[in-house]
Amino acid sequence: MELIGYADRWSVKPGERIRFMVSADVPSYDATIVRLIHGDTNPAGPGFKEEAIDTPATGRYPGRRQPVHGGSYVFVPSGPLLQGLASFTLQAWIYPTTPDRATPQGLLAAWSVPNRAGYALVLERETGLGLWIGDGHGRVEMVRAGRPLRPAQWYFVACSYDARDRRVRLYQLPLSHWPLEESAAEVERTVEATPPAEHSVPFLMAALWDGTGDAATSRATHLYNGKLESPCLFGRALQPGEIAALRAGAAMREVAGADVLAAWDFSLDMASARIVDTSGHGLHGQARNLPARAMTGHLWTGDELCFRHAPDQYGALYFHEDDLEDAAWEADIELTIPESLPSGVYAARLSAGESHDHVPFYVRPPTGAPSSPVAFLAPTMTYLAYANECLFLYGGLDQFAAHPGELDPRDRYLAAHPELARSLYDRHVDGTGYCYSSQLRPILTMRPDYRTWFTGAPSHFASDLYLIDWLAAKGVAHDVITDDDLHAEGYDLLAPYRVLITGAHPEYWTSPMMAALERYLAAGGRLMYLGGNGFYWVTSVDPQRPHVIEVRRGINGTRAWQSEPGEGYHSTSGEPGGLWRYRGKPPQKLVGVGFTAQGWQGAAGYRRQPGSLDPRAAFIFEGIGQDEIIGDFGLVLNGAAGDELDRLDGALGTPPHTLLLASSFGHDDSYQFVVEETLVMAPGQGGTQNPRVRADMTYFEGPNGGAVFAVGSINWSGSLSHHNYDNNVSRITENVLRRFMSEA
Repeated sequence: MELIGYADRWSVKPGERIRFMVSADVPSYDATIVRLIHGDTNPAGPGFKEEAIDTPATGRYPGRRQPVHGGSYVFVPSGPLLQGLASFTLQAWIYPTTPDRATPQGLLAAWSVPNRAGYALVLERETGLGLWIGDGHGRVEMVRAGRPLRPAQWYFVACSYDARDRRVRLYQLPLSHWPLEESAAEVERTVEATPPAEHSVPFLMAALWDGTGDAATSRATHLYNGKLESPCLFGRALQPGEIAALRAGAAMREVAGADVLAAWDFSLDMASARIVDTSGHGLHGQARNLPARAMTGHLWTGDELCFRHAPDQYGALYFHEDDLEDAAWEADIELTIPESLPSGVYAARLSAGESHDHVPFYVRPPTGAPSSPVAFLAPTMTYLAYANECLFLYGGLDQFAAHPGELDPRDRYLAAHPELARSLYDRHVDGTGYCYSSQLRPILTMRPDYRTWFTGAPSHFASDLYLIDWLAAKGVAHDVITDDDLHAEGYDLLAPYRVLITGAHPEYWTSPMMAALERYLAAGGRLMYLGGNGFYWVTSVDPQRPHVIEVRRGINGTRAWQSEPGEGYHSTSGEPGGLWRYRGKPPQKLVGVGFTAQGWQGAAGYRRQPGSLDPRAAFIFEGIGQDEIIGDFGLVLNGAAGDELDRLDGALGTPPHTLLLASSFGHDDSYQFVVEETLVMAPGQGGTQNPRVRADMTYFEGPNGGAVFAVGSINWSGSLSHHNYDNNVSRITENVLRRFMSEA
């Protein structure tokens, strides 16, 4: 991995500019724009296919290493009120999740690490809360509470320094009132230190400043894991009675009057990165690298589950040392998309000797000027949800994998580089799940030749190239559009197309996307849902940072982690997260089928069902024998019905006139029924015992000449190229597409 990169956007139109950021541990590298056609290198398939495109970006570039500085924190620019304080008090509520980390963790600080100057309230492993005071001349006083904090508990913390008598007070007081609470501490001590040195250091929360950069490029170190709430800065040393009043909930102004220099309220502007100072002094800050917002605070009662209805109970930010919004690399390659470049899947191919990387992007058609009646909708929300997924790091998962232990080299690199941040399936260092994912970082799982660890074959981005290759082999002209485009433009993006084709796993959908597809189908659109487990998780896009998506897992659904109580609503949109079925929109109601089972130790074929003999379905099975097994072959797990499967269900909204065309059969017990369908735990949920563990192929007509064809399996497209594209999976797909393309 001597070459890695990312683009500043994923979807671009002719005439627009795209930039590529590259980190290279080589003196120089070559860059070429290529059109991607097929990524799987499996010798049983057509092999890797790409076409070089002559553009001004082609050339040799000097290499340079660009580091990633991860970890979330709050940045408040330096100002007169923060500089040269003689006496002061710092106060906050904290909920530490890794208090046993060897490195001190910054809480509230105007502290320069290299100069050891300023003041800092920190968290230390053995001694708990600590106050550092540095005079800038080598003298540093460190006063410590002397007792370690317990993880995942709320504490009221405060420190004061009185320059008149050089007295320091520390308060480390748990919210709980258990007797014999050993982590509680109050310390009073006289120190030798002079007041903190005057400085121009920014004020940071949940970190310390590393002493480099300016307001735009500053870096953080000594990062904190956990929640932080209601931080305040006072311009004098408060007395013990005043501290007790603050802990009891007294208003800051009532306690300290004009000595309140800053009072940051995280319950305001939750959908943004802005941190509001309510003191009137304008010491507003910026949340960097996506600390989680709309998180329960120490006042949360459990009576209200939506932060919009009780914002005072959701005043916490949740920080992690492995959060990342933007790798913030400088651009090395820029390209204005030629007007003549057709819509398709492209990449900047980077190469230097044996090292290489492909940084993908999409060229969409100009607005209002489709080049074909057919559009492929690239499920970029799903790609982003799975970005840099490292579930193989967690114990107990080998039982699911078809090829346990066979890791792509990029998996090993990701395991060694958590600063790149991981997927919405992974967990932070403190065990909590990632709820935000950003495009502005290298995403090594989104590569044309990437093979996922649990199938030993392409998935997501790479597997969708199976379909791109098949369309090329069949000579079907098509446009490529993305989830990002659909979220931003809605129905108007889909309206010109007679046929819309999904990728293999369109799992993550936003409210605007759902509304657009519903309107498209109502207007007579024709949808080929060529995948499985689609339209499943409620997804939000940050309105101010459209490169960021958010997913809250809720407390049901087949999931790698679940949201904590009270934290199921999205901070970026205010809407409830979880499954679309719990918002009254199960996939069956939209496309006829929905998620029913998953497994990765093999795949299966389909048997035709009586519905396939209905005259309405005759065009689908033209050239297909009545007893023919469909898709008992393929490049992914050796079958067209595998990975994640969908079935029809009238109780969940499958339209009553839907034809059940075919169903998969022969799944083993590595395939298990999904948890959201199991109200009471019971045996018999595997593929050999539960008849609902299957993939259903369905078809139904919609209003105004529209229709929906669904295959019910992620693996379907991996079977298209079998026997040089001459097989029943390919034939059925082509039959449907040709009929859907017709004007009648």
